[in-house]
Amino acid sequence: MRLFDLHSHWGTRRGYVLQTEQELAQQIKTWRSAPRYDTEEEMAAYFRQHAARVILDFGFTKSMPLEKVREYHDYALATQRRFPDVIHGNWLQIDPRTGHDGAAEFARCIEASAGFVGLCISAAGMGFPASDPVYRPFYEVAVGAGRPVLVLVGYTGAGAGIPGGKGVKLELCHPRYVDELAIDYPEMKIIAGRPAWPWQEEMIAVMLHKPNVWTEMHGWSPKYLTDSLKREISRRLRKRVMFGADYPLFRYERLIEDWRSLGYDEETLEHVFFRNAEALFAEASGGRG
Repeated sequence: MRLFDLHSHWGTRRGYVLQTEQELAQQIKTWRSAPRYDTEEEMAAYFRQHAARVILDFGFTKSMPLEKVREYHDYALATQRRFPDVIHGNWLQIDPRTGHDGAAEFARCIEASAGFVGLCISAAGMGFPASDPVYRPFYEVAVGAGRPVLVLVGYTGAGAGIPGGKGVKLELCHPRYVDELAIDYPEMKIIAGRPAWPWQEEMIAVMLHKPNVWTEMHGWSPKYLTDSLKREISRRLRKRVMFGADYPLFRYERLIEDWRSLGYDEETLEHVFFRNAEALFAEASGGRG
């Protein structure tokens, strides 16, 4: 079974999603895995071993000045060129307050990349809901280039267990903002990232109502999805739910076993693991995702 992993992070020391000692200490408690760094070659070999094509996300660049962010973007683009068989592309997180300059950086990366480049909105970490006008210059670039946008929803492990949640405001990840965004940009393909718990019913309703909204399941074992979502995956949302891992916080061995333990037939698993994502990304412009 091949995989199209819609969202994972970098396993390398330079790109590792958890940057501080405080964050690293939370990995065992929140994700039940231990921090471990891979080289770029080891990371690519791991993806290849599991027949995975992956879209990577640093996660932490949204709080950096553009000059520093460009360095990480160039690193990401160069690494994708080295391993195009397994790294499908990159999600970018850019401080929306950078406005047109930040949007220009997004456009630069789209033009410079040999693979897919898309925008990831982490509203809880950025302080603005996904439908806020502050993102308009970025959405205009995404629409113009025909690129899907990933909007993180629901509970996040970022800041979990840290005093004050490290400033992360969970309410900003409510599906209501995806609903508003889908109305404002009906031509834009929107992917809701993560299960939307504790608002999963609302997320299901948005997906049933708005045909330009999909979802991917990174950051959770499927065993802990709500019963209603488990039912809809093989029914009304059969072609709208996609696989995401959150490597290196989760690894494929555990996730694949957990998905298979739910008792879905092979056709349903194929839709989740790769068919739905391949169909969605085949429509993106330029033939590159």
